[in-house]
Amino acid sequence: MKNKAYLIILLLIGSIFNSCDSDDLEYQDKFEISQKTWLNFKESSNNSYKYIVTLGSWVGFVWETTIIVENGIVTQRDFEYTVTDGISTDIQPDEIQWTETGSEIGSHENGAEPITLDEVYDKAQNDWLIERSNTTTYFETENNGMISTCGYENNQCEDDCFIGIRIKVIETL
Repeated sequence: MKNKAYLIILLLIGSIFNSCDSDDLEYQDKFEISQKTWLNFKESSNNSYKYIVTLGSWVGFVWETTIIVENGIVTQRDFEYTVTDGISTDIQPDEIQWTETGSEIGSHENGAEPITLDEVYDKAQNDWLIERSNTTTYFETENNGMISTCGYENNQCEDDCFIGIRIKVIETL
């Protein structure tokens, strides 16, 4: 009898942990559909594509980072301020626009992180879309069903508070 009770308790605890995983993700259904779309795109593109991440600040500057992925590996990262209003006056000209390849990928501090879309979807699932109190969560799929905006903002923050990613375009190479 004791063994049956332990088994029932174990099953109940297991089902509680199982249900918590999926319930803690905002936009769960939309995320799963987008992830399937991504996996189909990944297969059809032979895991070779580029995507452009954008960021703008309330002070006026805007930048874009283009990440190029070939066979599932980031091979290039291009960065450019497309609007320079509000950037620091002591910024060096070689920081306004640059390209990284090979072992220098990730050597600049500004710009989007040099990660694959597999890693973007992983961050979305394990960080950006997790339910949090006092935040607003965003998830949009304007790139043919793939992530275009994913992240959150603290409701008490006033300027440049978005934590996540904004992807302008995703296309095959």
